[in-house]
Amino acid sequence: MDMSSEERYADLHTHSQASDGMNTPSQNVKLAVEAGLGAIAVTDHDTVAGVAEAIEAGKLYDIEVIAGVEISTREANKDIHILGYYLNTEDPILLERLQQLREVRDHRNVQILQNLRDLGVEITMEEVIEQLGRELMPDESIGRPHMADVLVAKGYATDMKDAFNKYLAEGAAAYVSPPRITAADAAVWIREANGVPVMAHPGIYGDDTLVERILDHSSIAGLEVYHSDHSPEDEQRYLEIAQRRDLIVTGGSDYHGERQGKVFHGPLGGKNVPMSTLVQLRQLQTAIETGITAE
Repeated sequence: MDMSSEERYADLHTHSQASDGMNTPSQNVKLAVEAGLGAIAVTDHDTVAGVAEAIEAGKLYDIEVIAGVEISTREANKDIHILGYYLNTEDPILLERLQQLREVRDHRNVQILQNLRDLGVEITMEEVIEQLGRELMPDESIGRPHMADVLVAKGYATDMKDAFNKYLAEGAAAYVSPPRITAADAAVWIREANGVPVMAHPGIYGDDTLVERILDHSSIAGLEVYHSDHSPEDEQRYLEIAQRRDLIVTGGSDYHGERQGKVFHGPLGGKNVPMSTLVQLRQLQTAIETGITAE
């Protein structure tokens, strides 16, 4: 969905340095203000470490910041991501669960690096962290884009896309898929932290039958219809699925920042939804928190 000058919109999918984004959470918030947005969600992979800083920046810049997360799951040999909105980022059970997911990610990273070495591609975790140009903070995690940065820097790939296509994407030479929780589990975790679970970028999975099966057998409450990697045809198809199932229609850029001169996924604010979507999310969040909903 595109912005007009008369209305305010929200980008409900952005990443910061707390996971695999290039910017600090506060820098993302500032970019949201500059883009004319009315709200931004910080949805880092398997961590809420960037949320507090973003909320403080939101107060400074007078823009709403939504506490979010993007949880990694696995279904039918595909990585499925579940977004959570308005969740309690201080919930101790949630924090422990996210820590467990980051440990799975850490083990996966070790396996990917070993696979790369077996292919004659010599990069180390020390080089990956050094490429960050800063200290890795507690509760932050290393992702495949960080490895791609080193692959490009050392000449093993021409750019981020090439690095993923050759080595890091699903089905590529060094790809590793560790055992993960299911999408249904992630939805329960988010609800137990008083948040609203939404399926991220269904078009990326390339399997609408699987998407609908997950929606049938989980407590997912929304679908990310608008995304930087969705075509207009994708958006229409997922809008119809969401409306047919009475799901909340969400959207976001999946902004990760700029790498090698290119914006990863899409520019912040490039995909968005009306501020009225936030009303729907908050209403459901209140129902979940008070136990009114039977979902």
